[in-house]
Amino acid sequence: MTVSNEVSVLDRLLTDGKLAAACPSRIVLDHVTSRWGVLLLVALSERSMRWGELRRVVEGISEKMLAQTLRTLEADGVVDRAVTPSVPPRVDYSLTDRGRELVALLLPLMGWIADNADDILAGR
Repeated sequence: MTVSNEVSVLDRLLTDGKLAAACPSRIVLDHVTSRWGVLLLVALSERSMRWGELRRVVEGISEKMLAQTLRTLEADGVVDRAVTPSVPPRVDYSLTDRGRELVALLLPLMGWIADNADDILAGR
């Protein structure tokens, strides 16, 4: 039998045996797994994009939600906003190193969802 000194993810998240409401992981989880957060991260997974490109790729997102979600993801350090001084100014959004690490974990989940969504919804 192998004994592991590693602490499980669940154990790392538990506080006094509970998944505490005040745990900082909940805030990050809300940002990363919000509908628009996930879709924007997936959209940026292969290349940087400008505002208009993101708006076209992530169909249905309002300008307000696009701006709010990008600001949140940028503040969390997973999206970079690069402004190129030109007329008009050019703004590109891309993943940071932390964002690429996150997306590497997120893409398999999104692949599973894409593979199973039709069957799951058909069974409702």
